[in-house]
Amino acid sequence: MLKTNNHQHIIFSAFVHSGLETHKTVNQNQVAQPKLDLLQPLRHWLDSLDIQNRKLARFIATMIPAQCPFERDIILFGRKIAHIPPMCKLNPLYDELVGLRFRALCYLADVCGEDIQSYC
Repeated sequence: MLKTNNHQHIIFSAFVHSGLETHKTVNQNQVAQPKLDLLQPLRHWLDSLDIQNRKLARFIATMIPAQCPFERDIILFGRKIAHIPPMCKLNPLYDELVGLRFRALCYLADVCGEDIQSYC
């Protein structure tokens, strides 16, 4: 809780860092434990994949969808009764796959000179 000049209280949520807390220092005897990321090698491989083949670029552009295929509106008797949100963000490799699709589309457009509107 903070006080303003006119003595009003400002209450911060638990999610807001007010800057009033003291910073904890790491004890020299404690060593920070590294986080284990089992998908890091696959992420690195997907990010470093270089597109140099027209067939591969077309395959990637068609296999990775432009929009999340799981987002749906459930309509019953002409009225929307429910909405299923996009779940692609739950995929731990989502960003890498979107980047790979973008690189494939760039290769097709820039190097091959193809019209990529059919992939969008």
